[in-house]
Amino acid sequence: MALEAREIEDLIRESFPDAEITITDLAGDGNHYAAEVIDASFQDMNRVQQQRAVYAALKGKMDGSAGELHALALTTKAPE
Repeated sequence: MALEAREIEDLIRESFPDAEITITDLAGDGNHYAAEVIDASFQDMNRVQQQRAVYAALKGKMDGSAGELHALALTTKAPE
């Protein structure tokens, strides 16, 4: 079962309630998304730490072949 953009945003927002989140369906198939997450909590994290935190917020939805989300191009940063 594919995830909708709103479901992805809701999962991320649970961990980052004040984040600016933009989700884009890249292929129109509900399986290939891009996400931009801008949050103040990323201020003292490197890019890998930021992205790991966002992937953790997805609660296993991208885990292996059984995952509901096939691909997510992720951009993270702290606000300027």
